[in-house]
Amino acid sequence: MGNILTEWINKLLGKNETLIHEETTAPLSEEQIDEIISESQRIEPPQLIVGSGRHVGRQRSNNEDSVFTFTASLAVDSVNQPFGVYIVADGMGGHKNGEVASEMASRAMGSYIINKLYEPLLGTSPGTPEESLQDIMRAGVYEAHRMVTKTAPGGGSTLTAVLLIGNQMTIAHVGDSRAYSVFLDGRMQTLTRDHSLVKRLEELGQITAEEAAVHPQKSMLYRALGQGEPSEPDVFTASLPFPGYLLVCSDGLWNAISDDEIFEIITTSPSPHRACQNLVEAANTAGGPDNIVAILVRMTD
Repeated sequence: MGNILTEWINKLLGKNETLIHEETTAPLSEEQIDEIISESQRIEPPQLIVGSGRHVGRQRSNNEDSVFTFTASLAVDSVNQPFGVYIVADGMGGHKNGEVASEMASRAMGSYIINKLYEPLLGTSPGTPEESLQDIMRAGVYEAHRMVTKTAPGGGSTLTAVLLIGNQMTIAHVGDSRAYSVFLDGRMQTLTRDHSLVKRLEELGQITAEEAAVHPQKSMLYRALGQGEPSEPDVFTASLPFPGYLLVCSDGLWNAISDDEIFEIITTSPSPHRACQNLVEAANTAGGPDNIVAILVRMTD
């Protein structure tokens, strides 16, 4: 097939050259042919393809998980850059308090990031933000904590937020919702660290990963928004997996199905939108013991 395609393109180019210059061209190499095909299939400008899924699960009467997605892009002479904010919050504190806490956490965090960055990055007066991206994310978590404490006293929430600019991710995290990098070569890397007592015992070597997975107190957190003093978030920067996916999800997903199953569903689904629906369905098939939410992000090739 490669030889036929090479001959066809060389014939076409050779014919055109003959008409214009009255001379023939040298045959293209296989590498040059591959480059031409790759360039013709490349999507410009680069775009973020985003899907999300959310479900109450099979064993809960109300949904305390919330999801926030915001995607934009700016393609002009000096800038060619996608921009996105992706947040998962998992509430706690009983009926209503958990729902209000997670909603306020995601709203406050998303609003804070966009208000800080919209004008310098996407507005009519572009420039450099006054604070670093990590400082903005950290301050956003403190604002989310303040709003949860104010609007849902006694409630609390996890918060995993990703700010994506170009191919750089800045992540702020409190609790046991997670962010993953999913690579097409078979790797699935957990980016965040669970702030749970059982995970801490595992990190200290006092219990095994197998014991942690079935521990009766595996959902007990030592860091959460709205609980006591403001929790110090984990804030760090990573590269968007390319080719690959960013997955942000609540424990209702990763506690219900294995990493191998998550990877299989993501890489065999036709789109991030369908993948998220399939992930939710798989978690419910596994019993759906908790609320389920997932966000999946891919950069176009």
